[in-house]
Amino acid sequence: MNAVVAAVAIMLVLSLCRIHVVVALIIGAVAGGLISGLSLDATIAAFNEGLGGGATVALSYATLGAFAVAIGKSGLAHALADKALALVGRQDDGKAAGGIRLLIIGLLLAIAMSSQNILPIHIAFIPLVVPPLLYVMAKLNMDRRLVACVLTFGLITPYMFLPVGFGGIYLNEILLANIGENGIDATGLNVMSAMALPALGMLCGLLVAVFFSYRGERHYNLDAIARTERVDVNYNGGTLLMAVVAIVAAFVVQLWLGSMILGALAGFVLFNLSGVVKWKEADDLFTEGMKMLAMIGFIMIAASGFAEVMRETGEIATLVEGSVATIGDNKALAALLMLVVGLLITMGIGSSFSTIPIIAALYVPLALELGFTPLAIVALVGTAGALGDAGSPASDSTLGPTAGLNVDGQHNHIWDTVVPTFLHYNLPLLGFGWVAAMVL
Repeated sequence: MNAVVAAVAIMLVLSLCRIHVVVALIIGAVAGGLISGLSLDATIAAFNEGLGGGATVALSYATLGAFAVAIGKSGLAHALADKALALVGRQDDGKAAGGIRLLIIGLLLAIAMSSQNILPIHIAFIPLVVPPLLYVMAKLNMDRRLVACVLTFGLITPYMFLPVGFGGIYLNEILLANIGENGIDATGLNVMSAMALPALGMLCGLLVAVFFSYRGERHYNLDAIARTERVDVNYNGGTLLMAVVAIVAAFVVQLWLGSMILGALAGFVLFNLSGVVKWKEADDLFTEGMKMLAMIGFIMIAASGFAEVMRETGEIATLVEGSVATIGDNKALAALLMLVVGLLITMGIGSSFSTIPIIAALYVPLALELGFTPLAIVALVGTAGALGDAGSPASDSTLGPTAGLNVDGQHNHIWDTVVPTFLHYNLPLLGFGWVAAMVL
C-alpha cells in the first residue's frame, strides 16, 4: 500500500476511535515513514524537522486567543448573547424560535465569512463569539453539528472563491502562481469563474445541513453550560466602543505589516491602554488566551511534522504517478482521481494552502497533456487543494469550531465536527469540482 494512503488512513481511523488527534498524527506519521522504507531514526528526524513549520501558525493562534479574551473582557460577545437571550425570552411559538435560530445562523455565517477577508483573523473569533451563545442555542435546542457546519462553510468558501484576504493568498499567490510556474500563462484567467461551481457545491452542502440534516432539536445540559459560560461580564457603551476600536486597529496593523501576530498584539495593547483590561490582569488574561487556542497550536505543529514525513517518503509523487498510470487518456477518470488524491493529501496535512504546491507540479502537465483548458485546470487544482480542509481532524477549519462549541464538554471534535463537515462539504465539492473540470 502507498505510504501516504496508509498514514492518512491510520490517522483517520485512530481519530474516529477517539484517540487524540496529536497522538493519531504522530502514530500515522511514524507508520507512514516505516511503510515507505524510511528507518525509524529518519522518520523521527523528518517529523522533528517539520515541527518548526507549524510554529508561526501556533504563535499566531496564541496571540489571537489572547486578543479574543480581551475582546470578551469588553463584553462585546456577551452583549450580543444577552440580546439574543432576550429575544428567546419573548418568543411566543415555534415559528418565533425558528426565526431566532436562523438569525443566529446568519450572524455566525456572516462573521465567519468576514473573518477571511473584511477582518482576516480566521478562527480567532470563534472562542470569543460562540461560547456566550451556547446557552441561547441550548435554550433553542439547536444542534451544534449544524453550527459546526455553518462555521466551517464560512471559514473555507470565501478563501476558495473570493480573491481578497485569505482568498487573495490562496487563489492569487498560491494557486495561480503555482499553475503559472508549471507551464500555464495565468494572465487574464478569471479565478472566480473557475471556482464558482466548486463554491456552489459548498453552498449546497450548507443548505442540506441547515434545512435537512440538522434542522431537528438536540438537547444539551444547561447546567453544564451555566457552569462554564454564563459568567456575568460588566460592559457599557465605552467598553463596547473600545472593542470596536481595537478590532479596527488590529485589522489595520495586520494589513499594513502583513502579520496576524502583530495585529493581535496591537489590539491587546489598546485594551490595556484604555483600561478595559487592567494592567495587573494583563498577564493572566494573555496566558488564558494562549491556553484557549493552545490545543489547536499543538495540533497544527504536529500536522506540520506529519506533512514533512509524507514529503520525505517521496510517495506523494508515487501516489499521483500511480493514478496517472490508471488514467490513460480518460479525462473524466483523470479529473476524479486527481480530486480524490488531493482529498487524501489535504486530509492528512490539514492545510489546503500547503497542498497546492505539492500537487500543482504533477497535475498541471498531466492536465495539459489530456487536453484540459487552463480554466478547467485552475478549477481542478484549486478544488483538489480545498478538498479535505473540511473533515480533516488536523484542519483549523474543524479545530476552530470545536474550540468554541466544546467549552462545556458536550461537543466531540471527530463525531460532531469532523464527520458532519466531511459529509456535507467534501462530497458535494468532489462532485461539483469534477463537473467544473469537465465543462470549463
